[in-house]
Amino acid sequence: MGVVNATPDSFSDGGDLATAEAGIAHGLALVTQGAAIVDVGGESTRPGAERVDARTEQHRVLPIIAALAERGVRVSVDTMRASTARAAVAAGADTINDVSGGMADTDMLGVVAATGVDYVVMHWRAHSRLMQSQAVYADVVGEVIAELLARRDAAIAAGVDASRIILDPGIGFSKLGPHNWSLLRELGRFNELGHRVLVGVSRKRFIGDLLDGRGPTERDAATAAISAWCAQHDIWGVRTHEVAMQRDAILVGSRFIPDNG
Repeated sequence: MGVVNATPDSFSDGGDLATAEAGIAHGLALVTQGAAIVDVGGESTRPGAERVDARTEQHRVLPIIAALAERGVRVSVDTMRASTARAAVAAGADTINDVSGGMADTDMLGVVAATGVDYVVMHWRAHSRLMQSQAVYADVVGEVIAELLARRDAAIAAGVDASRIILDPGIGFSKLGPHNWSLLRELGRFNELGHRVLVGVSRKRFIGDLLDGRGPTERDAATAAISAWCAQHDIWGVRTHEVAMQRDAILVGSRFIPDNG
């Protein structure tokens, strides 16, 4: 899943895609490099980020989504808002990637059920401004699984088809570095939950901390090591800013799955 950040303040590439034309071109380039899905977002969810209004978010993402979908690209919308999700599906998105798992907008699960698209349910505890203050766990893996399944159950109760649900442990969201590494070590437990699993670690701060403060764009090789680890655990998808190196890592990692020889 390649990332198109149509935002001025994303931690990795904020401001790089200041126009719809730039976002469209970047999305098409990601597909050429091997992305199966392009995830388009118009609101930064980095720690400390302030929210934008729905009109601004939709102005940023809808032209990109429509243009990519028209060209046959499979598109996901990265949003916590039901109104943006509904408009994005109408524009051609076939996946809603909701980092709040339906907690940020009480109308979201109804929109997902009504549209019948794939739905990424991520583990989440609070908005960006407050989320790191919520990074308190006695058993991070067990608690994340329990809270994630509660959101899964809420989605099903709202009418979302269970086969459409994709689970995301929410690496970096209300989690400190040791929490992230613990979750990655136990990826197999997430695959046992009966749903596709998406993992998003691309260029995140905990990788930079491991690399003595290396900047976001200098973290792609380390991200690829985690992509290979995900492939070894038969994870359905990785969300990434850089695609070519990640595809190579996934191909290599997948060779260590016995059925893949």
